Amino acid sequence: MVNFDLTDEQQMLQELARDFANEEIKPNAAQWDKESVYPREAIAKANELGLLTLKIPEEYGGGGMGSFEEVLVLEEFGFGDPGFATAAGSSMLASYPLITGGTEAQKEKYLRMVTDGKIAAYCVTEPGAGSDVQAIQTEAIKDGDEYIINGQKMWITGAGHADWFFVLAYTDKNLGYKGMSGFIVDSDLEGVELGKKEENMGQRCSDTRSVTFNDVRVPAENLIGGKENDGWMNAMKAFDLSRPSISSHAVGNARGAMEEAIAYASERNAFNKPIIRHQAISFMIADMATKIEAARMLVWKAAMKSDSGESNTLEAAHAKRFAADIAMEVTTDAVQIFGGYGYSEEYPVARRMRGAKVVQIFEGSSQIQRLIISREMLQK
Repeated sequence: MVNFDLTDEQQMLQELARDFANEEIKPNAAQWDKESVYPREAIAKANELGLLTLKIPEEYGGGGMGSFEEVLVLEEFGFGDPGFATAAGSSMLASYPLITGGTEAQKEKYLRMVTDGKIAAYCVTEPGAGSDVQAIQTEAIKDGDEYIINGQKMWITGAGHADWFFVLAYTDKNLGYKGMSGFIVDSDLEGVELGKKEENMGQRCSDTRSVTFNDVRVPAENLIGGKENDGWMNAMKAFDLSRPSISSHAVGNARGAMEEAIAYASERNAFNKPIIRHQAISFMIADMATKIEAARMLVWKAAMKSDSGESNTLEAAHAKRFAADIAMEVTTDAVQIFGGYGYSEEYPVARRMRGAKVVQIFEGSSQIQRLIISREMLQK
């Protein structure tokens, strides 16, 4: 029997994140999106409250908590605004490979930078390598006490504000995916070039751009774990940690859209009564509630499995696939309930629908999650 009761500490953490979403995120989300403003000040405030570094061990300044506490907080961030949730989460995504495979010196230096408020970014995707990570072309060649990195990464969240990058590169292409290694690359190194900020459909406050590495010399001590050809497995372990988090963003965004639809439908009258009293609308909202509840349970299960120390690859894929898809469905239905007003950018449901779409694409598309689920099912 699974116990879904939150501890007092978890409830306090959830309430703190919810208050932050209502006071700091929601009032500013429309402006951030309209003007493509990176919410650096709000991110700094969330970090000062300890809400962004829950999974970083206490010895490096983090909360020393689990994935379950993290998804509780991140659902509230997604409820505030999906773009903020993604922008604020870039540093933890880059930190996961250090948490799972970094050396003590790497953790002490770079995880502490994150807990001190520095920004990090996760550089894996390339112009010709998205879902197929093995197709990356970036290479790192050993040269004495350094590695020389060449390649281009694409769609990198937080790149324009990052102090360091996690970079996946080939150290031995002859080994295929087993020849990949992870590196920490400081953003101020010579040869690191940033592309323009992408003009995205949604989540416009999340700084997304390309990063090019032209003969960038990285100290050998920045090879993650101090071991070559271990990057693929470490990157995949990081995804198992990050996918419950991303899924919780989607749940929060869907919940926000549902609550906004309920409020509007309770005030809007048609045929002499509020439209929420019409079965056509009330059933849409009922379906929203069921989908959100189911998605949240999948997210919680994936997080709990991670915290137990067991592999949560299957559970994380279930959560990511389902939460991303229902967020798109719920936000689209919220726009429908708002009618013509929902199609207007003056109302938040349009922004939520635009923001929901990318979650079906990044961190492993919904199609890739189905591939993972079927593979895991066949193996078992």
